[in-house]
Amino acid sequence: MERTKIVAVLGGGSWATALVKLLLNNLPQINWYIRSADTIDHLKKYGHNPNYITDIQFDVTKINFYNSITDAIDQSDILIFAIPAPFLKESLENYHEGFQQKFIVSAIKGIVPHENLTIAEFFNRYYNVMFRHILIITGPCHAEEIALERLSYLTIASSSEIWAEHLASMLRCHYVKVMTSKDIYGTEYAAVLKNIVAIAAGISHGLGYGDNFQAVLISNAMQEMKRFLERTYKSKRKVLTSPYLGDLLVTAYSQFSRNRTFGTMIGKGYSVKTAQLEMRMIAEGYYAVKCIREINRNFNVKMPIIDAVYNILYDKISPALEIQLLSEKLM
Repeated sequence: MERTKIVAVLGGGSWATALVKLLLNNLPQINWYIRSADTIDHLKKYGHNPNYITDIQFDVTKINFYNSITDAIDQSDILIFAIPAPFLKESLENYHEGFQQKFIVSAIKGIVPHENLTIAEFFNRYYNVMFRHILIITGPCHAEEIALERLSYLTIASSSEIWAEHLASMLRCHYVKVMTSKDIYGTEYAAVLKNIVAIAAGISHGLGYGDNFQAVLISNAMQEMKRFLERTYKSKRKVLTSPYLGDLLVTAYSQFSRNRTFGTMIGKGYSVKTAQLEMRMIAEGYYAVKCIREINRNFNVKMPIIDAVYNILYDKISPALEIQLLSEKLM
């Protein structure tokens, strides 16, 4: 009989913290890698993460803590990565072993900067992980609502229905419903694109645009997402379902959305650097918009919202002027 596979969560942020909470509803023991030894010491002593979602209380006897990512990977079979995409490559730079027979699960809604690769593409290209050993966790879901035990929905994307359902069974509970999908490519890129759109929504909000404009912005953003996905990787995906439209809506509108918050600060006149320092969290969309722009040079998909966000964040065009120009292009 095959032994039970050991699950590790890699990352110490809000989403990692929420995933640990979910996993411990169904698993007797998990491994948890957190870079900061001080954070681990605090968790062991007080039972909660001192930096993120502090009201989640853990039974730490069910958690094996690691501040060495190499040790955590070596001692685990299913690796759930919740490290921000801009830091993923750096986090693994001292890990020289392979991922033979391990399963990679991405809970990262971002793209690896400079590489212009999604997380699945990154592990496939640099570590030769087969796509059938890669799974994607996507929303629509915010970590803060997991902490509050509000009814939430997740989607697990994998080319293997068996492994998608296996992971889904680890995360389901009375307040989380989990669906499965085969569209690894579409769900990953949808998660990347919706973060950029959320920044646009935040910028518009910060400038004083109202709900009427936001509705038009988001409906146009959905069309951009559909065009991009169809041009780059055609599939029978239904983009009006939860992993695509649902995830876009919650990220663009929610008070918990860090990308929307970041955009709101930009709209109110903060510089990129000041907004990043004040937030103390990663807005994945900031990095993603540059990557998507570079990727789109090969496809020439019409993406005025993506272009507008890039112009504001990287070319330092006035947010008021750029959103005004964008408003003339929306239908």
